[in-house]
Amino acid sequence: MKFFIGGQWHDRSDTREVLNPYQGQAIDTVPEATADDIELALASSVEGAKAMSALLGYERYQILHKTADLMRSRAEEMARTLSAEEGKTLREATGEVMRSCETLDLAGEEAKRIGGELLPLDGGSGTHGKLGFTLRVPCGVVLAISPFNYPLNLVCHKVGPALAAGNSVILKPAADTPLVSLKLVEMLLEAGLPPQGINCITGDGKELGRVLCADSRVRKISFTGSKQVGEEITKIAGLKRVTMELGSNCPVVVLPDADLGQVAKAIASSGYVNSGQVCLSAQRVIVADDVHDDLIDALRPVVEAIVPGDQLQEKTTMGPMIRQRDAERVEQWIDEAVSDGARIVTGGERDKSLMQPTVLSEVTSNMRVYRDELFGPAVALMRTSNVEEAIAMANDTAYGLSASIFTRDIDSAVHFARRVDSGMVHINWGTLWRTDSMPFGGLKDSGLGKEGPKYAIEEMTEIKTVVIHTQS
Repeated sequence: MKFFIGGQWHDRSDTREVLNPYQGQAIDTVPEATADDIELALASSVEGAKAMSALLGYERYQILHKTADLMRSRAEEMARTLSAEEGKTLREATGEVMRSCETLDLAGEEAKRIGGELLPLDGGSGTHGKLGFTLRVPCGVVLAISPFNYPLNLVCHKVGPALAAGNSVILKPAADTPLVSLKLVEMLLEAGLPPQGINCITGDGKELGRVLCADSRVRKISFTGSKQVGEEITKIAGLKRVTMELGSNCPVVVLPDADLGQVAKAIASSGYVNSGQVCLSAQRVIVADDVHDDLIDALRPVVEAIVPGDQLQEKTTMGPMIRQRDAERVEQWIDEAVSDGARIVTGGERDKSLMQPTVLSEVTSNMRVYRDELFGPAVALMRTSNVEEAIAMANDTAYGLSASIFTRDIDSAVHFARRVDSGMVHINWGTLWRTDSMPFGGLKDSGLGKEGPKYAIEEMTEIKTVVIHTQS
């Protein structure tokens, strides 16, 4: 596919292959952007910001709503493209496409209700005859840097609110999964988006990102990815607004009164969707001693019922990891944990980029599967003796994106919700749950700011104060 910059589709002699993670074969190529391409995208986006801010909120709503309708009409094509380049199953890819339509619809609706507030100036002295109010105005040029694991919906969570707020967008999709983003750009243009309202650049993320993030014409950066890259961006960004959705190490606490069948179902759902390559994936399962062994008995058959394989086959319920080296890393961490005393309950084997869904027990705090972000299809079980210890273990991480607890005791549930260091808390379900209208974001090293169309628009606009001085 070509990329879209400066209001036109372009090809380049230098290209990058897009691979199917399961087969390892190229399914398409995209251009490698040059320094001249970056400059063209930046200059175009400055003009695009003027065009976007001149549109009425209703006009921006119409564009996003029509784009969502176009995506629904091409849902099967979009899902197959997404599945082929990312590795998630067709069922998961179809679900992501439909969620992306909803995300664009939500962003479009918010475009119609962006507004300011009347200021109570008469609460201060010397304010006779003064009338004050605020306007919420676009930032200008928004740089959206998206990850591979949700290559359509997370793009829509950045592009949709940015356009709804009247900004232009420079989109840098993940190098492994650019195709579905380029198809989205096609539909935005077909829906009537001003051509300079969006630029989509493909190529090496490290080199492109460094130049784009440092440029003063970019007024807002929305990034989803690793903590290490997020820290690098904040160092070079300068005086810009930034939203950072970074890493995680999500804990699930299971108290003695939990419904273990429900727990097993939720862990399987939260731990292995998209081969565990989700920031909300359940990683550490902190289980009361009294029910530890019973939970293993309940969990093992549910996990073993997962069918790994070719993501484009209907029978497959878990596809490959995005790259073979990522599957090798997960396998290495599992082997290290076993060497240090952990036990494999099920799984643990790898075939190229396909990692078997794995359950580890007897995990301790010195192991990497406990300390760091695994981002793969394995969950680690450890024991606890009481709720206070469980909360301390849940908080024993630099991250704080999502946490959950299973209990029928409302006091314990509320105590956990208040004490756990997490941007999201789930009671009697796993850590991987999100509806696209809710505020989404973490604490500690999991990031800065919030996504969700309403909340993202607040991050992608600025407040202007207006005071009218009357004689009356």
